[in-house]
Amino acid sequence: MKKMIGVLTLLGTLLFASPAFAYTVTKGDSMSKIALEHGMPLKELASANPQITNLNLIHPGQTVHVGHHKSQSEVINISKNVKRVAYTREKEPIKSVKASQVASAETKVPDAGSRTSVKATSNSRKSMKLTDAEVDLLARIVRAEAQSESFEGKVAVAEVVLNRVESKKFPDSVKGVIYAPGQFQPVKNGQINKPADEQSFKAVHAALASEGESVNGAVFFYNPAIATNRWLDTRQTTAVIGNHVFKK
Repeated sequence: MKKMIGVLTLLGTLLFASPAFAYTVTKGDSMSKIALEHGMPLKELASANPQITNLNLIHPGQTVHVGHHKSQSEVINISKNVKRVAYTREKEPIKSVKASQVASAETKVPDAGSRTSVKATSNSRKSMKLTDAEVDLLARIVRAEAQSESFEGKVAVAEVVLNRVESKKFPDSVKGVIYAPGQFQPVKNGQINKPADEQSFKAVHAALASEGESVNGAVFFYNPAIATNRWLDTRQTTAVIGNHVFKK
């Protein structure tokens, strides 16, 4: 009888234990990108990998521990309980965005001209409220500045704008930040007037749901390969994502 109980206990342990999941770094990966893809906050990923002392320095072939592999149903359940943007319009799943980084796994891009407001929860962006017009404007600057960048790069650009809105050193509205004189090239060349694509809207929602962690509080970004003014070279670098360098 004791042997039978022991066998059953062992089987139960094997069946219900959460398997460890190791991710192998590939070319182009970053810790923030891996965190996005596995639905984890960057701080949690860093805590799970104390062997990585510099989050900005990982190499292909390196192993990164990402906790246990979440099934699709687990991700959906998580998305209903973590920080997110409350949306009142009709909802549909956003399949390409990870749960912990998006406004909601069920958000639909608002129709042009609608008057629904977007509000971040108390755990993200200090309950920042954006109107549809502000969401649209933010998505347009994301498209114009990061059209050729990855989704992570698009989110990062949106986070810079939101970081500025929260900073006392910049205007306190999305429109004020974007249209501040001499700040964004797309305002000068007219690219800001082109409509945003779906990925740019999703990037805005993800940025609203985050706490700016992928750019570590950056309020500037630039492409050093094409920049003509190098004054940003002297400021503290917080992240490098795609072609953009992010600065405080």
